[in-house]
Amino acid sequence: MAMKVTPWEVSGHIDYDKLIQSFGTKHISSELLKKFEKEAGELHFMLRRRIFFSHRDADWLFERYDKGEKFVLYTGRGPSGDTHIGHIVPWIFAKWLQDTFDCEMYFQLTDDEKFLHDDNLTADQTHKYAYENALDVIALGFKPGKTFLFSNFDYSKTLYRIAANVAKLTTFSTAKAVFGFENSTNIGMVFFPAMQAAPCFLPSVLKNKNVPVLIPAAIDQDPYWRITRDVADKLGYYKPAAIHSRFLPGLQGPESKMSASVPDSAIFTTDDPKAARKKIMKSFSGGAGTLEAHRKHGGNPNVDTAYQYLYNVFEESDGKIKDIHDAYKSGAMTTGEIKEMLAKKVETFLKKHQENREKARKHLDKFLLKD
Repeated sequence: MAMKVTPWEVSGHIDYDKLIQSFGTKHISSELLKKFEKEAGELHFMLRRRIFFSHRDADWLFERYDKGEKFVLYTGRGPSGDTHIGHIVPWIFAKWLQDTFDCEMYFQLTDDEKFLHDDNLTADQTHKYAYENALDVIALGFKPGKTFLFSNFDYSKTLYRIAANVAKLTTFSTAKAVFGFENSTNIGMVFFPAMQAAPCFLPSVLKNKNVPVLIPAAIDQDPYWRITRDVADKLGYYKPAAIHSRFLPGLQGPESKMSASVPDSAIFTTDDPKAARKKIMKSFSGGAGTLEAHRKHGGNPNVDTAYQYLYNVFEESDGKIKDIHDAYKSGAMTTGEIKEMLAKKVETFLKKHQENREKARKHLDKFLLKD
């Protein structure tokens, strides 16, 4: 299947080197990793394993940081349904960045975009999902007083003024070239990139001074920052820096997609832990067809879903993940054993996360920006 990566669709075999070339981003170099380690004191496992693999101006961001300018974080979620594990990969990394650099985070819930893009969703549905998804952000442990979440519907008065300035400097031909808009595209979607650009400049507006911004997000969202960076200088703001993550595969295989409409395609944060275990046990395997063949020839961790979830999210120890990789590849560890290992970790995570998620309902207002 041919690769397709847009802000609304990811499919096919993903060639990350080609993505970097076509999007015009940069590989995270060894030199940049050393800079990260110097400033942070350590490297997050998602950096060590190149789960975050690409960037725009992260080196510039650290130059400003060295000169005493603190940066803020900006990321978000398009609320079209429940949150799944793939969504929280950049949030886990953002939490580490907040803890390490003591920085603020602005989190945009694009309920307007999901309403405009999906004919099957109403504005009321996406607005409700926005606040349900916000609970998942808070449940990960982001700091109150330094974490600001906002629904575009509820914060549009503030965002729209910034977005209008972005829109005035962005031609339709540019938006069409970047996003592939067609004559049948509704005009709300044509304007929306300006709304997603607005939080890049929001901290500077609120603080009345130029503030460096770092965006941790999956690389499919990069087109938004491309047009944002094009207008930043004209508006008198810093260009936002970005750091991009790879995609977590769907449970049904390396080229499968996680979708709210296909419950078995993903592990959702609202799943009953026992139901999540069953999904894992049915997930795509990189093992051989029989136990005898597996013992003889070994498994393929590169396509095994359970191993990929351990590698990307649930096993932080490099020593342990290497042992799992080598044992599975040699045939010493079976498909059932690796799935069991993941299932236990996911069950533990979901139980704790869901407890924190319910507690977050009482504290949601502490995190919200509204007009």
